[in-house]
Amino acid sequence: MSKLVTDNRLASPDDFYEALIDTHRDLSAEQSAMVNAKLVLLLANHVGDMDVLKDAMRIARQGV
Repeated sequence: MSKLVTDNRLASPDDFYEALIDTHRDLSAEQSAMVNAKLVLLLANHVGDMDVLKDAMRIARQGV
C-alpha cells in the first residue's frame, strides 16, 4: 500500500500554479469545473492506488 505524499515535490511550484491558471483562462465557471473534473480523473488514473486517492480526498475536504 502506498502512502499519500504531501511534501512539495514540484521543482517549480510557481510554474505549476501559472500553468494551472492559464488552463482556466477565458473559461466559464462551468467549463472550468469540467476541466477540473477531467484533470482530477486523469491524475487519479495516473496515481491508480485507491487508498492514496481516498486519503487525498479526505485531506482535500478538510476545512471546506
